[in-house]
Amino acid sequence: MVDYITLSIPVFFILIGIEIAYSVYRKLNYYRLNDSIANLSQGIGSQLVGLFLKTATFFAYLYIFDHWRFYTFPNTVWIWLLLFVGVDFFYYWFHRMSHEVNALWAAHIVHHQSEEYNLTVALRQSWFQGGFSWIFYLPLAFAGFDPIMFLTVSSFNTLYQFWIHTRAIGKMGPLEWIFNTPSHHRVHHGSNKKYIDKNHAGSLIIWDRMFGTFQAEEEEVVYGITKPLASWNPVWANFHYWYELFKITRKTSSVKDKLKVFVNPPGWLPEELVPAPETSAPEAKEILKYSPEYNRKLIWYLLVQFLLALVLATLILFFSAKLNSLQLISSTILVVLTLTTCGALFEHKGWLQKFEYFRLIFWLGTIFTYMPQPGNALLIFVNTTLCITSLVWFYLIQPQLAYVETPSKL
Repeated sequence: MVDYITLSIPVFFILIGIEIAYSVYRKLNYYRLNDSIANLSQGIGSQLVGLFLKTATFFAYLYIFDHWRFYTFPNTVWIWLLLFVGVDFFYYWFHRMSHEVNALWAAHIVHHQSEEYNLTVALRQSWFQGGFSWIFYLPLAFAGFDPIMFLTVSSFNTLYQFWIHTRAIGKMGPLEWIFNTPSHHRVHHGSNKKYIDKNHAGSLIIWDRMFGTFQAEEEEVVYGITKPLASWNPVWANFHYWYELFKITRKTSSVKDKLKVFVNPPGWLPEELVPAPETSAPEAKEILKYSPEYNRKLIWYLLVQFLLALVLATLILFFSAKLNSLQLISSTILVVLTLTTCGALFEHKGWLQKFEYFRLIFWLGTIFTYMPQPGNALLIFVNTTLCITSLVWFYLIQPQLAYVETPSKL
């Protein structure tokens, strides 16, 4: 079974590089380094966590197809087109429900946290959304669409949505009536009142037009969520909304309201917790983007560690079938710890020093999981060298953690 999304990773980075070059050349400021690293960190984590979720979620589709399907569709061009429409239709409802049910929004919110809009935002995905999104597609298994065909079409539906995360492409004329375009999807990522919960399309915008959730791009889009995340920590980004929901449940006395917190739309509060109306709300353009100062003298350490996390994650994705459970789990944890370090460096966190030493010791421990296997000598040598080098490097630069200067724009 071909993993088209993993195979597309090099293409993603080539296109991101082109958009960065275009942004710099035209002085458009589409990218900020801290935001882009945070977006890519979410994408890396999503793919790695997906390795643990894909087998279980695909099993449900496969089991229904094998035992309870009503019909068996043949492998023809017309059936592929029918399946494409079916996948896109159910994607619309999955996506729409992810904005209208708090428990689902708690996962999907990750994709909307960035206050920029560029191709790295396309890769900013929830780590746990795949744990429930598959449920929406089960009617296709009952109908009798082949599982491999479903996975293929679903992958290309996801790949289509990469290119629409850009400000470099304006409106596209007649195509805007049928297809989801950058203009339509910019609206979807807007926190402007008129743009919230609009344009849930995957590939086809027709579903939004049919079901009353379409909104054309009119006023300038303000990107992000209504209550900014204000953090570059990838782990916190995936759990912060759950924390908010549980805080609400602790404050309300009604069991019924406690349940409603999770099934009602985002923003809903029990009557006893509804605040008094504000006399005036700030204009969207008055909201400042989250961009705390960080020490640029540490930037090379941050970038090298991020690059190592990216390389390790790529190796895990391509060679996961050859890794045992201990190697897969420990290597994935190491990547997540490294991405967390990068976020902490951008935020100038006080706990970073102890955390980073813990991460580097864990890195050494991860290397030992590869020891018993023959043929890993070079891998172990390179990993050990990189780990010790990072340990010495961090020891030398840690006094600078107390020094902060204004960041550059990119």
